[in-house]
Amino acid sequence: MQIDHINFDNKKVIIRVDFNVPLDAEFNVTDDTRIKAAIPTIKKVIKDGGTVILMSHLGRPKGREEKYSLSHIVSTVEENLGESINFVYDCIGDEVKSVIEESEKGSVILLENLRFYEEEKAGDKDFAKQLSELADFYINDAFGTAHRAHASTAVIAQFYPTNKCFGYLIEKEIISVDKVLNSKEKPLTAIVGGAKVSSKITIIERLLDTVDNLIIGGGMAYTFVKAQGGKIGNSLVENDYLELALKIIEKAKKNDVNLLLPIDTIIADDFNNEANTQVVPINEIPEGWMGLDIGEKSCELFAATILNSKLILWNGPMGVFEMEAFQKGTVTIALTIAEATEKGAFSLVGGGDSVAAINKFNLGEKVSHVSTGGGAMLEYIEGKQLPGIAAILNK
Repeated sequence: MQIDHINFDNKKVIIRVDFNVPLDAEFNVTDDTRIKAAIPTIKKVIKDGGTVILMSHLGRPKGREEKYSLSHIVSTVEENLGESINFVYDCIGDEVKSVIEESEKGSVILLENLRFYEEEKAGDKDFAKQLSELADFYINDAFGTAHRAHASTAVIAQFYPTNKCFGYLIEKEIISVDKVLNSKEKPLTAIVGGAKVSSKITIIERLLDTVDNLIIGGGMAYTFVKAQGGKIGNSLVENDYLELALKIIEKAKKNDVNLLLPIDTIIADDFNNEANTQVVPINEIPEGWMGLDIGEKSCELFAATILNSKLILWNGPMGVFEMEAFQKGTVTIALTIAEATEKGAFSLVGGGDSVAAINKFNLGEKVSHVSTGGGAMLEYIEGKQLPGIAAILNK
């Protein structure tokens, strides 16, 4: 059942959203991307004449900790929604029930942090049942937690045999990943960066069965370079994964995948923005120096492949983009993906650091889809069953 095919008039609708947003020392929201992403689903229910009950977690509290209270995000939610909301300092119990019962049609209620109860993460059935008793209908629109079998993301769905669906955000996430992995459009290019090969093995192996081009950058590239006999100086390396890197290179050849590694790198004599730098071939890094970004020739090589692509998946930066001296590679990839998208390619960006880079350079509107769930997106691409998705599909 799709959300567009449902009329929520006179229904009490509990929506699992992902409002796990960053806060500064004064408890101000510093990035409202996830709140913005949930707004279309909330507005649909309001417009139909339903009552919205929002539930989410925030951070990793140990019991009831005020600094993790969702009360801190109320004004930001109201600002994005353009409506006032009613905050309740709990998520289950009589007080919550009475607030909901006294609410008018079209009103929005935000419940307190679900993780103030240990039962949420434990996937406790009784806790999920208490949440389900607050509403007639359940919507899951929290893709960022869809890979967790928590009470509010998976267990609660069993109390709604038919009255449940995905929100617009999860619908879009699923469509975007399926488009990248199952489309017949070619060529498909995946760009995988970040620090470690070990954290990306499963996704790389899955992509080798699907993609035409696989670009590898970031810290993990140096493990591939060393595996092939290159000199990488003091660069980040996972010596336990050298053999695996060679196997990945072999599998790429066998599957006729064009595997691109950086050919040059910006090296530094210290891990800081003020360090001395130079550009060298990636397999000729002197001792005492470390690679912290891809070089100009690598940027050109990768850009040419990206611009020739019809489908693009990007996960992980090309260097230490948080430091200005080592952000050019990541900026170049981001701008090139935006340019390819403008020319008609479909681009999906996911994974915390890639999303942070896209947001930092204000390119979110210039790619096809920015995933709100890094871990969930990667697990979905890897072919794993996500409990929050399966619970709605009754799998």
